[in-house]
Amino acid sequence: MTEFELKYGCNPNQKPAKIFMRSGAALPLEVLNGRPGYINFLDALNSWQLVRELQRELGLPAAASFKHVSPAGAAVGNPLSEELKRACFVHDIKGLDDSPLACAYARARGTDRMSSFGDWIALSDVCDVTTARIIKREVSDGVIAPGYTPEALELLRQKKNGGYNVVKIDAGYVPEHEETKDVFGVTFSQGRNDFKIDRELLKNVVTENKDIPEFAKRDLIISLITLKYTQSNSVCFAADGQAIGVGAGQQSRIHCTRLAGGKADTWHLRQSQRVLELPFIKGLGRADRDNVIDGFINHNEEDVTADGVWQRYFTEQPRYFSAEEQRAYLDTITDVSLGSDAFFPFGDNVERAHKSGVKYVAEPGGSVRDDNVIEVANKYGMAMAFTGMRLFHH
Repeated sequence: MTEFELKYGCNPNQKPAKIFMRSGAALPLEVLNGRPGYINFLDALNSWQLVRELQRELGLPAAASFKHVSPAGAAVGNPLSEELKRACFVHDIKGLDDSPLACAYARARGTDRMSSFGDWIALSDVCDVTTARIIKREVSDGVIAPGYTPEALELLRQKKNGGYNVVKIDAGYVPEHEETKDVFGVTFSQGRNDFKIDRELLKNVVTENKDIPEFAKRDLIISLITLKYTQSNSVCFAADGQAIGVGAGQQSRIHCTRLAGGKADTWHLRQSQRVLELPFIKGLGRADRDNVIDGFINHNEEDVTADGVWQRYFTEQPRYFSAEEQRAYLDTITDVSLGSDAFFPFGDNVERAHKSGVKYVAEPGGSVRDDNVIEVANKYGMAMAFTGMRLFHH
């Protein structure tokens, strides 16, 4: 297959649309089911690069959950605690502990379940039946992987009344070094960002605390590789082998940090007993539970604990989860890692990071206020590495 015709481009009015190889060579992918669209393929090809790099660098199966060309979550295949299984709605999945790939996707989907609603999935390894069972019951647009077991493929083909998008990628495909794109009739050309992210980037530790343990190096690498494929500006919080909060596409870095930090806080609070013990009514779907949990934690537009409201979701009225109670819980969190795709211009980013339990930081450095950023990191006993490498992605 040298080209694939798409229904339309980013929007229904943008026709014709297709993907193809300028060289005339065969596409490095095969559509096994469904008919992916323009944005689907953008998500697929970006997310595939992310999980491939995570797998190669950390030696574990990896998964990503993408929405609108940025990751909502990314993870490697660490086992999940019982609390995290319940928070990710996978405690009833048989064989989960025996499938690192399924663990990776459960984590990636569970990072920010509201943003992952209708996601595109990337898997670094052949999709097994346990991973397919998780995918089958979530609202999702499609998946890309280097292969699928027969049983997994059969399950996925049943999804969306047979229309679920399943793409197989050639794991050995290496693109040309030069990449191009057109904007307003003008062609842009640049070398691909094939910069290798590894532990060598973390050697220039500029804070008084020089200790970055192996688990933190793993999480910082996850954060930095995630940022490499996240629309800039971007900041990523990571812990326990996964991204736990991604702040993407903001014009101000402090807004990236606040957004990512808020998502990381929600990820932690979802695992608290106050949330895990919410008395949901029988039959309330996962997406509805996600919305209610987000409202319960973040006190959004609707107070889900209010009289006349709680009855729609719960068998009994939950006690309001106050900001003071949440702060007390979050104050117990530590050992979180944070990456930034460009330097921190002010120490306020580090102040915000501290509120979400950040102890390890990797950022390029190079700001005229580096001394202020380092000073704030030292105030909280953080270990911060200057990588010297910017990771903008547009």
